[in-house]
Formats: sequence, structure tokens, C-alpha cells
Amino acid sequence: MQAKSEITLKFSGELPTATPAANKKVEVSLTDQNGIVFTALINAKSWRKAETNTSEFGDWAGAISGKLGQRTDNGFEVVDAGIQIFQKKAKESKPEEGTAVAEAGAAS
Repeated sequence: MQAKSEITLKFSGELPTATPAANKKVEVSLTDQNGIVFTALINAKSWRKAETNTSEFGDWAGAISGKLGQRTDNGFEVVDAGIQIFQKKAKESKPEEGTAVAEAGAAS
């Protein structure tokens, strides 16, 4: 049976360091909690958009996803990688129980 090996690397707080690469790409490396280094080539235009989003969003999280590639000396390549930045939304505080009951009663 054949399977697809896809990977998503999640990060927050700051963008990983990107270095210019060939063919309008940037190279990004992320190290996971086990010390494994994942290296991805990302389209430079997508990278610039990610940089813009992180500066516009107050609180954010990011993800680099792609196919698990060849093993390297200290980790793996991420092939056909893309990046997304998500804005974290503040959780709405729940109204106190008494307030909710009063509103429900008034609506009837």
C-alpha cells in the first residue's frame, strides 16, 4: 500500500530566519522539540506575505507544510512547502450564569 507523507510544522512568537535561495525562493529551517531540523524552500512572495501578516496581526501562529522529503545530515527536507499565518482571536469571555438565565427568560 502506498501512502503520502505530509508534514506540518507549527510555530509562533517569531518567524524563522529565511535566507535567499535560487528560483525566487527562500530557505527556512525549523528545529523541532527533538532537535530534528526541517529545511524548506518557500516561494519568496509567500514569505513576504507571511512577514506582512505577522506585523499586522497582534497575536498569531504559523505553519509550514509540505511533503516529507529526503533525510539530511541533521533532519529532513520539506518538499513543495508553503507557509500560512493565522491570526489568533481572543476568546470571548462567557457571560456569568445569572446573566445568561436572565437573558433567556427575557427572550421568552
